[in-house]
Amino acid sequence: MGNTRARYRRILRFAARYIIQTWWFEIVLPRFGLARIAARGRTARMTRIAQRFHALAVDLGGLMIKVGQYLSSRLDVLPPEITRELAGLQDEVPPVPFDAIRRLAEAELGVTLERAYAEFDPTPLAAASLGQAHRARLAPIDAADMGYDEAVVKVQRPGIEVIVDVDLAALRRVAGWLSRVRFVASRVDLPALVEEFATTSLEEIDYLHEAGNAERFAASFAGDPRVAAPEVVWERTTRRVLTLADVTAIKVNDRAGLLAAGIDPKDVAKQFAAVMFDQLFRDGYFHADPHPGNIFVTPVSAGGPGAPAGPASGGSDAAPSAPAWQFTFIDFGMMGEVPDGLRRGLQQLLLAVAARDGKRMVDAIRGVGFLLPTAETAELERAMSELFARFGGMGFAELQQVDERELRRFAIEFGEVVRTLPFQLPENFLLIIRSMSLTSGLCSSLDPAFNIWDAVEPYAARLLRDERGNIVQSFGRQALSVAGTAWRLPGRLDNVIDRIEGGRLVANSPKIEHRMVRLERAAQRIVSAVLFVGLFVGGILLRREEPVWGVTLIVVSVVPLLHAVFAGLFGRRGPR
Repeated sequence: MGNTRARYRRILRFAARYIIQTWWFEIVLPRFGLARIAARGRTARMTRIAQRFHALAVDLGGLMIKVGQYLSSRLDVLPPEITRELAGLQDEVPPVPFDAIRRLAEAELGVTLERAYAEFDPTPLAAASLGQAHRARLAPIDAADMGYDEAVVKVQRPGIEVIVDVDLAALRRVAGWLSRVRFVASRVDLPALVEEFATTSLEEIDYLHEAGNAERFAASFAGDPRVAAPEVVWERTTRRVLTLADVTAIKVNDRAGLLAAGIDPKDVAKQFAAVMFDQLFRDGYFHADPHPGNIFVTPVSAGGPGAPAGPASGGSDAAPSAPAWQFTFIDFGMMGEVPDGLRRGLQQLLLAVAARDGKRMVDAIRGVGFLLPTAETAELERAMSELFARFGGMGFAELQQVDERELRRFAIEFGEVVRTLPFQLPENFLLIIRSMSLTSGLCSSLDPAFNIWDAVEPYAARLLRDERGNIVQSFGRQALSVAGTAWRLPGRLDNVIDRIEGGRLVANSPKIEHRMVRLERAAQRIVSAVLFVGLFVGGILLRREEPVWGVTLIVVSVVPLLHAVFAGLFGRRGPR
């Protein structure tokens, strides 16, 4: 109990320290005109925070490793100095001593390891934050039933359930703190995200659930020669011990190993993106933790249990020719599901990206649930159109050749537009973002010139062909819409003319109104700051001759100071 309490407090102390530090440098100093001072040491501060979290996560283990792994994949929102520092958490997890693993496995299986398996390697094959894997040979009776004897046994870390509960309690507390900050609360429901993370984490420590996921994933790609999954040895599987066929092969990011096997890493990157798109946009059931440690590239000639090849299904118009290799996925503890409505919204988003259509992109973002229905999106549509016009079709390598000043200018302008809109993160989206971030990072590591547009466009073309059956219906709906607009147009024109003649025509600009509100608040804070300076200086001058009045004025000056610093930071959001 004492250790868990100390763990809980240590996590909270770390979070509180760096939340306060970030608040001071990123919010308070800029409000006093010291933004340049805050920006000067930002890179060093971010690196220090990442290094200290890295050390904390490795020391504590548990869900802190998972949090670090998630943050390391967020190349889209976190600075590179953070993601680089946390990237090592994908593999840097100390193993549990074998004696503790033996005790837990034997208690779960009800027999000694010597009876359960013909051989059991005490040296771990891999160590993860919630469990670790060991190679083993199945007992003769199990090998006869399965048709193979080489296996991998995944054993849960002893006491991990208690650690997960403590870590989740700490994360819920931190999310509660951040949800009181208006800027954060207006853009993301952190408590809901933590609950989504909690659900996934609790499922991940139930190996019976993971075994079911493995079979469901294999069924999704049944007959597809591109993808394989290990077979579950149910006779040697419990809630905390999972036995699978040994399918280890070439690690997906092992460029040297791929080249030695005659496999082009560029082809691997292209096929991997297509496989992940199929999971997300076609099946609605996807691997949410596709980091390099969870995917192998298996030469088909090597075969392997649980990895049959056959005609492809569902992903394209015609079955592709069987490749000389296939992706073998492992570790199905973190899987995601995309509801039908959200999947259709994501398909529309993909089509808009492929078409470089700013308006369609904004409509798709609204349809997916990123934007509240009341959001005014004219400025966002303009910014998206400019984004596509200037940077559309560019890969990471090409973007690196663009003038840094141009990228910074566009980022500032685009960020200003985004900050004025009521963005929110839809439910079930945390795992989608994680999966796509890891996919993009992995493909870029295999092929530095990898261009996500090249992967999106053929997939979008297939989606368009699938939608052709609905073209007539869509045309009919648009024709009815145009007819309705034409029917109402004379009456609306008469109404506009009447309002002009009566001097009652008013033009509304939500963006101007929002900026006026911000100017009013800024003016109020300036008045408070001036009042603070006057009271504070007056109190200092009076303190020698009139100590009571001097101290009183100094104390009272705190009130306008607090208003100048905190006004608008907490509480309800202002009008848009």
